[in-house]
Amino acid sequence: MATEAYQEHLPSVPGWLNKGDNAWQMTAATLVGLQSMPGLVILYGSIVKKKWAVNSAFMALYAFAAVLICWVLVCYRMAFGDKILPFWGKGGPALSQSYLIRRAAVPATADNNTPMTEPFYPMATLVYFQFTFAAITLVLLAGSVLGRMNIKAWMAFVPLWLIFSYTVGAFSLWGGGFLYHWGVIDYSGGYVIHLSSGIAGFTAAYWVGPRLKSDRERFPPNNVLLMLAGAGLLWMGWSGFNGGAPYAANIDASIAVLNTNICAATSLLMWTSLDVIYFGKPSVIGAVQGMMTGLVCITPGAGVVQAWAAIVMGILSGSIPWFTMMILHKKSTLLQKVDDTLGVLHTHAVAGLLGGVLTGLLAEPVLSNLILPETGSRGAFYGKRGGVQLLKQLVAAAFVIGWNIVSTTVILLAIRLVIPLRMPEEQLVIGDDAVHGEEAYALWGDGEKYDATKHGHVSTYNIHDESTPSRNLNGTARGVTIQL
Repeated sequence: MATEAYQEHLPSVPGWLNKGDNAWQMTAATLVGLQSMPGLVILYGSIVKKKWAVNSAFMALYAFAAVLICWVLVCYRMAFGDKILPFWGKGGPALSQSYLIRRAAVPATADNNTPMTEPFYPMATLVYFQFTFAAITLVLLAGSVLGRMNIKAWMAFVPLWLIFSYTVGAFSLWGGGFLYHWGVIDYSGGYVIHLSSGIAGFTAAYWVGPRLKSDRERFPPNNVLLMLAGAGLLWMGWSGFNGGAPYAANIDASIAVLNTNICAATSLLMWTSLDVIYFGKPSVIGAVQGMMTGLVCITPGAGVVQAWAAIVMGILSGSIPWFTMMILHKKSTLLQKVDDTLGVLHTHAVAGLLGGVLTGLLAEPVLSNLILPETGSRGAFYGKRGGVQLLKQLVAAAFVIGWNIVSTTVILLAIRLVIPLRMPEEQLVIGDDAVHGEEAYALWGDGEKYDATKHGHVSTYNIHDESTPSRNLNGTARGVTIQL
């Protein structure tokens, strides 16, 4: 008896649809989405000082929602639509059913030497998958300006940066722009996402200005265990991040997932080892930073390098960003002047640039031919032709860095004309309660003093247990104070 696929006779299962590819791509998109919401929302809300937990988490949450609406209204087609400039696509909505149910295609990828990218699933899947990448870029950028950026300025910045910065990098490297056709390798966003978010975040930190002196000097995480939960979502979600890049459930996706985890683990161990050697003890926050730099570094080459190369990349991503963050940062006047709250310059820009350069060295020819549009691509390690690839990687990095510095500066200076970029001093002193009227925990902390005009009515009860007398330093009886 002949068999057929379930619902094969229905219009919802056209002949070009590959159910396996579609299922994996939607799964990968969900994994990447979980990296931001709730992954980075949790990580940001817990890695910062208690007074900024709500504000930091909300900046990530807002960016995720705002990017999706801007993405389907105009930005997806600016990044993956028809070419209007060598570095930009023609914007337009991605909302009609006639557009979303047809086979996915990236029209500008086609030219005389390369075929059009046409995955075997509907456009709706590709639109959503690429949205999750755009969203996490803005969320990562936010890490540079936590603890002082005016939330209203942030709300204006997100759509403007998405339109005028992110779409340029995405089209140039992925959507069929000049860097794509030149043969630059950015497998899954080392440049489009990480280098751009790190450079833009550092630039934004310069223009927004620093946190309060007291916050810069003492900024402990308010919940280390919850921070690890957010970091875990980020790590596990990266299998979708890099595993979804081939647009198919194929061999290269498997290679990318394995390499991603190898590099992350190696980098974490390397960073932790350096902490022990230099500071005498391992740091949980340091381990998370090392995990992050490993994930970032492997991203531009996850599917085109061998597994041993992933270990090499992990060793370097766990040491070079460690050096720039822990040693160079403390000695550089410029780096000290700019208050990059979570060190996004080091964990994303340095690690992303490092990964792009190492991809230019270590891209393996056979693996490269599995996925890249330009046949014969290879890293410098595999022959003289690879030297050209390394040059391309460096030129592309210079373009991404330059564009992000200029575009981010122009956007923030324009916003500054109507909205202050930095919170007023009174909000900076109090934090979440002043900015949002909400606090992360129903506890007093960070040395706040009760102020009825700011904190409302507080009823105080003093409970003293006579059976276990307790004394203050002055000898008076001490009880337990409960504030309601």
